[in-house]
Amino acid sequence: MDRNKISKNIWLFILAVVFVIPSLVSAATWEIDPEHTTIGFSVRHMMVSNVKGLFSHFSGKAIIDDADMTKSSFSATIDTSSIDTKIAKRDTHLKSADFFDVTKFPDMTFVSKKVIPEGKDHMKVIGDLTIKGTTKEVTLEVDGPSAAMKDPWGNMRRGASAAAKINRKDFGLIWNKALETGGVLVGDEVTINLEVEMIKK
Repeated sequence: MDRNKISKNIWLFILAVVFVIPSLVSAATWEIDPEHTTIGFSVRHMMVSNVKGLFSHFSGKAIIDDADMTKSSFSATIDTSSIDTKIAKRDTHLKSADFFDVTKFPDMTFVSKKVIPEGKDHMKVIGDLTIKGTTKEVTLEVDGPSAAMKDPWGNMRRGASAAAKINRKDFGLIWNKALETGGVLVGDEVTINLEVEMIKK
């Protein structure tokens, strides 16, 4: 074999060892554990208090590269019909065409596009949030992910907390009602709060 080809192959192997193999080793896939995860939200009611709710059915995963967090990615799918504000009448209204229209749009999704580390144990995750067929870019402020720990059954786990604010009207959730004293029944700004626990696959 030609010496130049041998030399070239050696250098390709070295590059693979230095750059490719470490990234494969450091990146791992984690799936959301729904039993230890909360996807919640809050919105202003009558300009006097905050109403809180959550979604009970969802799935998601993260590919986390601890060596280079910018190469990580996150995604989730949420069943809109699983909305729960502890008031059945209100939940029925939220599932209707006035809000989530769950019959026509059974899921909402989030897919990350960019991860920006910001110091120790904090990062921004920028991605596309799709609700009611409308996709908008949102930014999640994330604390974590935590260091991996083994549970009593041998599973590796880690967690993270995240928050974001969106305008519900940007996603076609425009229903409202004016108050006699001024203002509206439901605020436009919605705060999203996530407490996520993941299991390594």
